[in-house]
Amino acid sequence: METYFDEWNEVKKNTHKEKVLVGFKNRDIFYIKMGHNIGFEQNGKGENFIRPVVILKKFNKNMFFGIPLSTQLKEGVFYYQFEFQKNHTLSKNIALLSQMKLYSSNRLLNKIGVMNKDDFENMKDRLKILID
Repeated sequence: METYFDEWNEVKKNTHKEKVLVGFKNRDIFYIKMGHNIGFEQNGKGENFIRPVVILKKFNKNMFFGIPLSTQLKEGVFYYQFEFQKNHTLSKNIALLSQMKLYSSNRLLNKIGVMNKDDFENMKDRLKILID
């Protein structure tokens, strides 16, 4: 376990040094360097600790609220299931609503899709119910 934190710390230090600006907007789906986190918080995978997120709210070129995604199908108030086009294939995903958080745009890697408008609005409605 400690090894993962040490490995993530090196990736995080390098990510912090990078000053690459990536254009993004609400509804975009990106791979980001999510990291290795504590307890039940979602982690990234692989050597760069990557996970897809949907951009919920762009605040400026440096910060956004994002919701991590998973391909493990789950049901309940904490999840929102949707599909999007990824590499010319329909990809089924679950937005992990309870894992929404503020991210730096330094974490963004590459755009992999866009959430359709209806799903985006429905997901926001579910999120409002969750936090109410």
